[in-house]
Amino acid sequence: MKIADLEFGKYPVFLAPMEDVTDEAFRMLCKRYGADMVYTEFVSSDALIRDINSTVRKLNIHDKERPVAIQIYGNEVEPMVEAAKRVEAVRPDILDINFGCPVKKVARKGCGAGMLQNIPKLLEITRAVVEAVNIPVTVKTRLGWDESSKCIVELAEALQDCGIAALTVHGRTRAQMYTGEADWTLIGKIKENPRMHIPIIGNGDITTPERAKECFDRYGVDAVMIGRASFGQPWIFRDVKHYLHNGERAVPFTFAECMNVLREQVHDSVEWLGERPGILHVRRHLAATPLLKGLPDFRPMRIEMLRAEKLEELTDTLRRIEEKYG
Repeated sequence: MKIADLEFGKYPVFLAPMEDVTDEAFRMLCKRYGADMVYTEFVSSDALIRDINSTVRKLNIHDKERPVAIQIYGNEVEPMVEAAKRVEAVRPDILDINFGCPVKKVARKGCGAGMLQNIPKLLEITRAVVEAVNIPVTVKTRLGWDESSKCIVELAEALQDCGIAALTVHGRTRAQMYTGEADWTLIGKIKENPRMHIPIIGNGDITTPERAKECFDRYGVDAVMIGRASFGQPWIFRDVKHYLHNGERAVPFTFAECMNVLREQVHDSVEWLGERPGILHVRRHLAATPLLKGLPDFRPMRIEMLRAEKLEELTDTLRRIEEKYG
């Protein structure tokens, strides 16, 4: 599979862009465990052109994580074009436009999935950004605003006509947020459209190697994207890639090996962000990791783990967890 001149081979698996999740440290870890492409946290076009420090920092990318995409969002043409040019200057492999974020504070401003209520403006922005830069432009969006307005099959064709190089579709509407099951049937219908020639990337509920293979085989997508299932288990990319290419499950990591990965993630997060911000950032992964689900009498240690504010304190707790349950 190719996006513009980027060659990914068969069965590409991408790390989804996620706010407060896909910072440099986590992207590098997922890349090491097999992610074929990684995406930054989404970048506000308005904040970027105002040089807000926290937003500008999101443009930090490294050669070791390539190919890497930087994702932007906004609801007006001029700021999006200016932001796209600034992104191009830091030389990502791909510029991605977010028309899919369902979070209220984003969508109610007409950004992210909010753009699905204004398709003409959505297409105007896309066309302008494609014309403004010389790197491949892709789009990530949803099935539609709600159950009564699932427009993605027609929208996909219109976006292709704007000149995008690939399209990622999350199999939910904005109204669904992250509830219920992702519906891949319309993603499959996009692939069935004989006019479509750009790669289609499917996203939503890829939580196991078997599900990833089913989505490739049943819906014909060119790549799949893993989001929330990567929380606290970046090794999921290793497991999925092994299954896709070998037809069998990889030998699972031992409890100790998984704990080593989590410790590495903690240290990387602290190194990139500083002690307290890094610990606060990594808590989401520690809270969500399936490694620690269902352990007997784990609640006191879980509370201790998630309340730790010093690196030494947290690493000591993780050491004792491994000693007790490993």
